[in-house]
Amino acid sequence: MGKLKTPLTELVGIEHPVVQTGMGWVAGARLVAATSNAGGLGILASATMTLEELQTAVTKVKAATDKPFGINMRADAGDAGARVDLLIREGVKVASFALAPKPELIAKLKDAGVVVIPSVGAAKHAKKVAGWGADAVIVQGGEGGGHTGPVATTLLLPSVLDAVKDTGMPVIAAGGFFDGRGLAAALSYGAAGVAMGTRFLLTSDSTVPEAVKERYLQAALDGTVVSTRVDGMPHRVLRTGLVEKLESGSRARGFAAAVGNAQKFKKLSGMTWLSMVKDGLAMRHGKELTWSQVVMAANTPMLLKAGLVEGNTDAGVLASGQVAGIINDLPSCAELVEKIVDDAVAHLRSASGYIQ
Repeated sequence: MGKLKTPLTELVGIEHPVVQTGMGWVAGARLVAATSNAGGLGILASATMTLEELQTAVTKVKAATDKPFGINMRADAGDAGARVDLLIREGVKVASFALAPKPELIAKLKDAGVVVIPSVGAAKHAKKVAGWGADAVIVQGGEGGGHTGPVATTLLLPSVLDAVKDTGMPVIAAGGFFDGRGLAAALSYGAAGVAMGTRFLLTSDSTVPEAVKERYLQAALDGTVVSTRVDGMPHRVLRTGLVEKLESGSRARGFAAAVGNAQKFKKLSGMTWLSMVKDGLAMRHGKELTWSQVVMAANTPMLLKAGLVEGNTDAGVLASGQVAGIINDLPSCAELVEKIVDDAVAHLRSASGYIQ
């Protein structure tokens, strides 16, 4: 295998500049440990875990690997402080955030020796968190799965790189990456590595039911849609029967279903209605969300769980990047990372031959 030394590998202490993102219901202990053992950076998804479940998952990862790994958290969650304390206490290397943490939280993590890597969707946000002390950022273009923005990676990535050029902060590219060509391209842009979700979901180490993986593999390049009917925000998902119904159905029916699913998530997570309302207020802060959209947001965990854990594609939602339409195999994480890095090295060497 070839070697690629980048600011990301140096910052985190990993062998290869490949990150497995913290996908809810997918990025559990098995997938994270497999990714980290392969030389990449595995990131646990904690948003769909209780605090106790997160502790169990961290213990399992540490038993399976001595390599660096991370935890993805919601900085606005009611128990965010307790999760941060757990992360620090357990010596987890990376704190990953879907929404940027405040400067005080970044400082607390950095004082404890934790690498802070928020995800951003715009150049101005990257510049802001760089000023707050974040160590690196993940920037996901519109091709990516789950909550996503309207700008393609090929435009968003260079805009972010330009915005933080003077800070020296490493930028990790996400959205549309699945092989060595993509890694080579990202490095050529000036990124320090790539982050992938759907590609790691579609591995033999992923705990997603095999029938669901097969549904992903059957998808065409136009097999995803960005829907606002799942939780009120742009969400890239596979085109399943349920999604088609949500897209074509009335908003009143979708809202009624959301209330029912919010009740199920309350029971499953052990959260109180008060904590869910607080989380809803936090989600609404700074965004132009209606109250119906806030309630619909509680819909998402249950719909994703039905598909990604229970394997019920008729009742569930399957978050997916557009790359599902071009992936046709289920390698192990070790096989995947090795091939990506080898191919990236080969492409970079080949491209250097054009230089006169």
